[in-house]
Amino acid sequence: MTGAAVRIGNGSGFYGDRLSAMREMLEGGDLDFLTGDWLAELTLLILGRDAAKDPALGYARTFLRQLDDCLGLALERGVRIVANAGGLNPSGLADAVRGVAARQGLTVAVAHVEGDDLRSRTAELGLAGFGGAEPLTANAYLGAFGIAAALDAGADVVVTGRVTDASVVVGCAAHAHGWERDAYDALAGATLAGHVLECGTQATGGNFSGFLDLPRHTPQQRRLGFPLAEVAADGSCVVTKHPGTGGAVTVDTVTAQLVYEIQGRIYLGPDVATDLGSVQLVPDGPDRVRMTGTRGFPPPSDVKVCLTTLGGWRNSVEMVLTGLDVDEKAAFARDQVEDHWDATGTRPAEVEWRRDGDLLGCHVRDSAPEPVGRAFTAAVVELALGSYPGFHVTHPPASGAPFGVYTAAYVPQTSVPHVVVLDDGTRLDVPPPEVTAPSPVLDARPPDVGALGQLETQPTVLGGLFHARSGDKGGDANVGLWPRAAGEAGDGAFAWLVVSVPRVLELLPEWTDLEVDVVVLRNLRAVNLVVHGLLGDGVASSTRPDPQAKALGEQVRALTVPVWKAVL
Repeated sequence: MTGAAVRIGNGSGFYGDRLSAMREMLEGGDLDFLTGDWLAELTLLILGRDAAKDPALGYARTFLRQLDDCLGLALERGVRIVANAGGLNPSGLADAVRGVAARQGLTVAVAHVEGDDLRSRTAELGLAGFGGAEPLTANAYLGAFGIAAALDAGADVVVTGRVTDASVVVGCAAHAHGWERDAYDALAGATLAGHVLECGTQATGGNFSGFLDLPRHTPQQRRLGFPLAEVAADGSCVVTKHPGTGGAVTVDTVTAQLVYEIQGRIYLGPDVATDLGSVQLVPDGPDRVRMTGTRGFPPPSDVKVCLTTLGGWRNSVEMVLTGLDVDEKAAFARDQVEDHWDATGTRPAEVEWRRDGDLLGCHVRDSAPEPVGRAFTAAVVELALGSYPGFHVTHPPASGAPFGVYTAAYVPQTSVPHVVVLDDGTRLDVPPPEVTAPSPVLDARPPDVGALGQLETQPTVLGGLFHARSGDKGGDANVGLWPRAAGEAGDGAFAWLVVSVPRVLELLPEWTDLEVDVVVLRNLRAVNLVVHGLLGDGVASSTRPDPQAKALGEQVRALTVPVWKAVL
């Protein structure tokens, strides 16, 4: 292993992120590698529909726009670029990158990583999408060692299909430090570094519940900088950002990203099982947070597969309720629409009514487009002059739109090819890990609260005591909560939270009939709640106003609950 830490930056957190981010990161300070995350479950569905129309597509075209602007600058500065923007067509994206280089007269070594796309093998592997249908996309989550092999072979630009979000960072670190497959602690540390970086500015104060404490008085401060990590040979790292960029890197902003979209204490990946409960965070100077102590274990024998399926068609309408008698107005409009469906036999297969304050929403889904098209909108439009006083809708009636459904499957790692393809066509096979193991069972004892559990309480708004970050994983939502205060005050608030989670859950009627896992992360003083099934079949088909549960953490922080006076 080499001794010096390598500086790995992030220039994209999702397909649609700031186009100028790549140039900002290349010009803002020293980097060894620049990575980016373009793929999400919803993105694969979008790319799948692109590829169905034109097989030459299927990759994130915004990445190509960034390279067209910045490839020469990256080569000049010696920064190597790794991105999962290849989507369903990493080979096509690699050729497009070569085309950019040729047009600009640049010499660049390009490699791509493939093998994740299992669309042609769904029957062989027993992979079925939503409702047993043939999936539109089927992608295994590959690990980091293909990326490392591409960099070992001299690639300046590496593009991949579906690798785990953290793998673009882990691959760079594994190459730089020469890690072997059994360097579990180092791989785990780099995995958490990648997890912090993967969503871009979320690590520097984006979507942060403590945003009021961030510097935000000038346009430069409000334009949040993208993060980077200085990853050492042992897998420990310092998370930071380029000097002079907006936002902040603090223990809280890093914690927010560590608890984001996780489903347990053990973060399973194809290269390593990472113990989220082992990481230690300490300040390391302005806008610098050191992450140490992360433990890793052998990876599981199976690899996760993301399946997306076209589930049918959907539509929605929102009727505005104004003035007096709003409950009666809502009931009248609903009865009128239901009567129309009964009389005409045009009721869609799935109907969901949702009342949100002064809005009455009707959301419908069907396997065919007709029941959610004009047949549905007519039932509402015809009420324009014959319903409650003040009737109007928030947007004009629209045609039904297709929706997709995400499901997860698992196949043996040994059944998934992992291949690096170089400029000259050379193919390098990356073998699966020789050693695998079930997910480790770790000590899950909650903190000892002693007599605190008997203390007097006082009604308190949770947001005054706790930060939160929430998100989605398929149909599940999660909310991470941790104390705002440091020291003993924070320890007491954490103890109260662990003991009082059932009381918090009672105040959220939307969760009443759902299974909720409570994950205690003692080193982070955080509790993560995994709410199974809250998002139905996932973001692409959910009818919730917040289909990715991004606002769920703020809903929890707005609750008022009895809190021990001793920790206030």
